[in-house]
Amino acid sequence: MRNKQVAAWITSTLRESAWAPLGVFLFYLIARSLQLFSVFPSLDIPTHFLGGVVITYFYRVAIQNAQKLVGTIPFPIQVIFAFTCAGTTMIFWEFYEYISDFLFDTKMVRGVTDTTVDFFVGLFGALVLSIVYRHRLPSP
Repeated sequence: MRNKQVAAWITSTLRESAWAPLGVFLFYLIARSLQLFSVFPSLDIPTHFLGGVVITYFYRVAIQNAQKLVGTIPFPIQVIFAFTCAGTTMIFWEFYEYISDFLFDTKMVRGVTDTTVDFFVGLFGALVLSIVYRHRLPSP
């Protein structure tokens, strides 16, 4: 019974919200393959902002859906948990960029300032979503 509930939670979360981070990730892959970040370095800023927005949205939906498994989660806790999960994801993304530079000489990290700005802009996107996204709309 519990496995079915967990599977339902994962399925509903992916169905409702995976499109958002996958869309930004697809844009990132296309832009990277076309070397748009080299041609337009400032494109990195809106990409990290949108990344913060969509990953926070994904976590908010996952946390809301998890209430069917764990019970009611107070709204402020949902917001704080989604924000911190998004921040953790951003840290791992920056690790990915650094490791890729180290192993494959991809030149994604342009220094400490670049990484710091990436964090700030991503967290700002997460904060914007946290403020704007109050309640989930009822399902049809």
